[in-house]
Amino acid sequence: MLKFLSVCVSLAGWLAGCGGASRPNAGGQTESDALRVTARVEHLDTLVREPMLAEHPSGALFVTGYNRRRPRLWRSTDGGATWATVDVGGEAEGAVGNSDVDLAVAPDGTIYFLTMGFDRPRREGTHVAIGVSHDVGASWRWTMLSKARFDDRPWVEVAPDGVAHVIWNDGKGVNHALSRDRGATWMRMARVYDRGGSSHLAIGPRGEIAVRLTPGAASGNTCDEGVEFVAVSTDGGMTWQRRAPPGGTRPSGCLNAREQQIPRWVDPVAWDSTGALYALWTTHKGVWVGRSPDNGVTWSNWRIAQDSAAYFPYLAARGRGELAATWVTTARDTVQWQVARVRAGGPGAQPIVALSERFSLESWVGDPPSPDAGGEYLATAVLRDGSVAVVTPVQHESARRLGFTWWRFTSR
Repeated sequence: MLKFLSVCVSLAGWLAGCGGASRPNAGGQTESDALRVTARVEHLDTLVREPMLAEHPSGALFVTGYNRRRPRLWRSTDGGATWATVDVGGEAEGAVGNSDVDLAVAPDGTIYFLTMGFDRPRREGTHVAIGVSHDVGASWRWTMLSKARFDDRPWVEVAPDGVAHVIWNDGKGVNHALSRDRGATWMRMARVYDRGGSSHLAIGPRGEIAVRLTPGAASGNTCDEGVEFVAVSTDGGMTWQRRAPPGGTRPSGCLNAREQQIPRWVDPVAWDSTGALYALWTTHKGVWVGRSPDNGVTWSNWRIAQDSAAYFPYLAARGRGELAATWVTTARDTVQWQVARVRAGGPGAQPIVALSERFSLESWVGDPPSPDAGGEYLATAVLRDGSVAVVTPVQHESARRLGFTWWRFTSR
């Protein structure tokens, strides 16, 4: 849980260096038709920062995000046209959390809703809790996974065999817990690593696990310089191999770092159905995607957009090399965002990229209002029908507008 968004988008020196985006084929890959918006639905209710989305086997769609008070969840049964609040329980049932969230759905339809607590006056995490539903959100069972000081940035994913995996960090390393009985009980495993932050988690088609570790941890209270790798496990998290990430040396992204840098916190990773591992990151030279056919041992890298001011990327994968990627850009007095659909080929093949236009986030904080990214990423997914979904926050308190926008994109 990193709290530097309104700062990083208002630094005068950094803003002066913001640049424009070019067509994605500037990096050398093949360009396809652009992405077009086919659905855009606002749901106004409460604050929904750092939204996350998931698609259920029944076709239901779920969205969550944190509102600084309690866990909230919404469901749509008509493809995102309308949204209704899901009752996930209250404090008495163990549904406690006011910060980072994640969602995952198992092959059998079990829903995992992960949340953490954050003490804002002390600026430190307080706990990690997870709710589980076996009936498409009608009922929930909550478990407290940790109540350690500095608990931060939890993620949940489910392996093809139904085993659910959760990671988080606490300033002393990256923790790992799993459930083999659909969330009834949870077992703490050995740490993934004893330093660094839990930047992202992904699970492959054969149960391969990838954890992206970065220097920043404990809500920015810890900076473990030099922790910059992808940890991969092929035995369910019993052992881990450390792999160098694609992209080379990068600024740490830590709050106390002195170097000029692009803001970073989540460095996303994703597996496709063939077992290829992907990574997404940004630099002053653009937005990049890496592909590894061998569990992170070797990487091929491509630039998918020449946006020199892009930051806070997010990545999702589905099927054979079908990727969806988002990032944000600060331009003058607004925060803007884009989504790309990337069709990755085999080893050495150039990806085909479809890029949306830029959209402005309706996300403002303070008085007078200043632009804010609404979190450290914009969630996206490739849905079962082949369209690309994105959820963006609506954060405009002075206009009494709080909630989220559901977007659906297809290629022209």
